[in-house]
Amino acid sequence: MKKFALAAGMALLATGALADDPVDGLWKTQPGDTGGYLHVTISECGSAICGTIDTAFDANGDEQLDYENLGKQIIWDMIPEGNGNYDDGKIWAPDRDKTYSSKMSLDGQNKLTVKGCAVGGLVCRGQTWTRVQ
Repeated sequence: MKKFALAAGMALLATGALADDPVDGLWKTQPGDTGGYLHVTISECGSAICGTIDTAFDANGDEQLDYENLGKQIIWDMIPEGNGNYDDGKIWAPDRDKTYSSKMSLDGQNKLTVKGCAVGGLVCRGQTWTRVQ
């Protein structure tokens, strides 16, 4: 019975580890126009991937505790396509207060290219985010 319980416990641990998406974690955005940047927590939300603003920093790297968008969702409905690619999502740009169609691409384990597009994908802008943890 002990062997069965141990095997079941190991299976649960392995299943949980395999269930995590490779993009899950804390990511640092590129600096915006003012030099400030964000930390965004990306995780699974249902069958999709979502991201929430975790922390904001000014151009000097000082945490901005009064940043008005802390805790707001910045990425949602991102669908894993395989091979580190994600599509059919939405991204909200706090600096412009606009939402765009979005896709992401994981480069290795520590770089994430995030793009938001408008006008049916004709006009896009993007950033490369780096993994914090």
